[in-house]
Amino acid sequence: MPSWQGMWIVSMQPFTGFTRVIRDGVEDLLAVEEPLEIRAAGEPLAVTMRTPGNDEELTAGFLYGEGLITQPPSLDATDDLAANTIEVRSSLARTPSTRRFYTTSSCGVCGKGALEEVAVHCSPLPPGPRCPRSMVAGLPDLLRQPGFERTGGLHATGLFSAQGKLLFAYEDVGRHNAMDKVVGRALLDGMLPLHGRILCVSGRLSFELVQKAAVAGAPILVGVGAPSSLAVSLARDRSMTLCGFARRGAMNVYTGEQRLTS
Repeated sequence: MPSWQGMWIVSMQPFTGFTRVIRDGVEDLLAVEEPLEIRAAGEPLAVTMRTPGNDEELTAGFLYGEGLITQPPSLDATDDLAANTIEVRSSLARTPSTRRFYTTSSCGVCGKGALEEVAVHCSPLPPGPRCPRSMVAGLPDLLRQPGFERTGGLHATGLFSAQGKLLFAYEDVGRHNAMDKVVGRALLDGMLPLHGRILCVSGRLSFELVQKAAVAGAPILVGVGAPSSLAVSLARDRSMTLCGFARRGAMNVYTGEQRLTS
C-alpha cells in the first residue's frame, strides 16, 4: 500500500460514493473515483472511471448510447477488481469495433479511433413539448445534488417531466456517467425514448452530452454551464432545444426556441 494511503485515508465507503480523509487537521469527504470494466462475451469492452453505485444503470445507459443495445440488458456483477467489473450476458445489437472504449471522468470520448466513432446514429427529434421558458430555466434549482453538497466533486443529471417534476437524478464524478445512469434507468424502466421529457445537467454542455440526450430521444436539454460549438451544431441538426447558463431563473437558448413559451 502506498504510504500516502496510510497517511490520508481514514475509512473507505466505496458504495456510498465518499471517502473520508484528513486535510488541514480536520475530516473531509471526497468523491470516490474507481474504474468499472464492462465485459461482453467474456472480453473487455470498455473501462470507465466512475463513482461506484448504480453500475447497472451506468452500463445500460452507456451501451444504449453507443448503439450496442436496444433493450434492457442482462448484467452480472463479478467479484473481479473488488466488484469493479460487470458482464453483459445478453446479445449486443451490433458487433463492437476493434477499438475498445476508455472513458475518463472528465471526458467520455477519449480513445475514439475514427470520426465515424463519434457519429450520432439517431433520427431528428419530434416536435414538442412546449414548456414555459421560466420553468425550464428553474430546473437546475430542483436538481437534487446531495453528493455535491457533501464533496463538491460530483456532477448530476436529472430527468424531468414536461411540467417540471423531477422524476429521478444521479450523480457521478463524470458528467457523462451521470447522464448514462439516467438514460440507463429510463431504459430499465421502459421509458425510452424520452419524448416529452427534459434532461438537466449540473455543468457545461459538451458534444457528448448532447449526443447521449439525442440518442435517448430527449427533446430538451438544459445545463448550468456553457455549451460547446459542436454541441450547438449537433443540437440544431437533431432539432433539440439546447439551453445553457440556466441560473437564477434565466438562461440562454441556443437552439429549438420553438419549444419554449414566454
